[in-house]
Amino acid sequence: MRNILNIPRNGLLLIFGALAFLIAGSAGFIDCSKKNVAPAMTAQDTVYQCPMHPNYLSNRPGNCPICGMKLVPAKGPGKPEVKKRVLYYRDAMNPSYTSPKPGKAPDGMDLVPVYEGENTGNAVKIDPAMVQNSGVQTEPAALRTLTRDIRTSATVMPDERRISMIPSKVMGYVQKLSVNYTGQRVIKGQPLYDLYSPDLVSAQSEYLQTIQNIASSDSGQMLQSARQRLLNWDISEAQIAALEKRGAPEKTITIVSPVNGVVADKMILEGQTIEPGMQLYKIIDYTRVWVEAAIYQQDVPLVKIGQHARIELDYYPGESFNGTVTYIAPELNMESRTLKVRLELPNTADLKIKPGMNATITIHSVMNKKTVTVPEQAVIHSGLRTLVVVARGGGYFEPREVKIGQTAEGYTEIIQGVQEGEEIVLSSQFLIDSESNLKKAIQQMNAK
Repeated sequence: MRNILNIPRNGLLLIFGALAFLIAGSAGFIDCSKKNVAPAMTAQDTVYQCPMHPNYLSNRPGNCPICGMKLVPAKGPGKPEVKKRVLYYRDAMNPSYTSPKPGKAPDGMDLVPVYEGENTGNAVKIDPAMVQNSGVQTEPAALRTLTRDIRTSATVMPDERRISMIPSKVMGYVQKLSVNYTGQRVIKGQPLYDLYSPDLVSAQSEYLQTIQNIASSDSGQMLQSARQRLLNWDISEAQIAALEKRGAPEKTITIVSPVNGVVADKMILEGQTIEPGMQLYKIIDYTRVWVEAAIYQQDVPLVKIGQHARIELDYYPGESFNGTVTYIAPELNMESRTLKVRLELPNTADLKIKPGMNATITIHSVMNKKTVTVPEQAVIHSGLRTLVVVARGGGYFEPREVKIGQTAEGYTEIIQGVQEGEEIVLSSQFLIDSESNLKKAIQQMNAK
């Protein structure tokens, strides 16, 4: 005690000051421990973050506990700046127009980049770990020339342009039938029947008399009129020449066939009296036939006149024939909702393709130009709108309303809404919907 009192006054002040500082520091430490506050990082400490999850920070290197990616130094005082990832490019004047690569918009403006973490419009963010676990697959939209095979049933029909009716043009009596049964094949110039007609006998005599009076001034015109009268009654040039050579009228005249074909109907009998205008034969040329098919309305835009088609008949398995589209009906059948299409088909030498046969046709249709397409399974039909899900990268997905065209070969034509190169989600659309509230994003898009 004595030694303490002997300490100089200045030394006592120094000791008491030190004790007071220790007491204050210990009190502050006890107070901070009660509040459970971690030591603050200085400006020289390195802070690490996940590239996929920028909100996760750590004061030591390692891997992200969420996605497993390696942590990188975060932006800070004296730290290198972490470059942001470009998700896509868009038109500053028209944000609805986007592109996966830089360039110019249709309005001439330069496309500006949209970085990860910025406002992505209607895009929604999903945990990358959830995306990986759900097996989301994507495929870029690409330019393709779509082709499609239209296959439908058909029926063989006779060519209406090759159906001929043979009428009587003069009154008379059938003396002899040369073509006397249905189904008989005839050729042009072949005798059909022999006819006795008083009118024909009189016309022959008039013609011969005009020839004898050829010296008169007006005989030329009369001769021409008499000759034309015989021609109008189906008297051939050869028969007129024989009449001139013979110099006497013939009692019976042989009427010949004016066409090639098969007798489909015979309405004349030997010894029958015929009158002008009476139908005697129906002859059909089967060397070319028609094939009439019914095309469903969704396939109508793909059928054009001049297209080639493969025709298969049930009666000749393993054989196929080539036809050409020559007619497309102007109106749709109201009951079946189909459109009639006609093909022209050359028959075989033995006429094996017969009207009434059932056939199956295949029309290979090729679209005129390349167009942006996406896989068919990527298209979501939601009633009034058609959507696809565009993968923006970095876990961002955007529902996009699109206008679609034809579907062929597993791909759907995109007329409007998607640009070439954009990544389109193929599967797990409904899983995305349940995990990220895609419906809300669609509602926001619809509201806009």
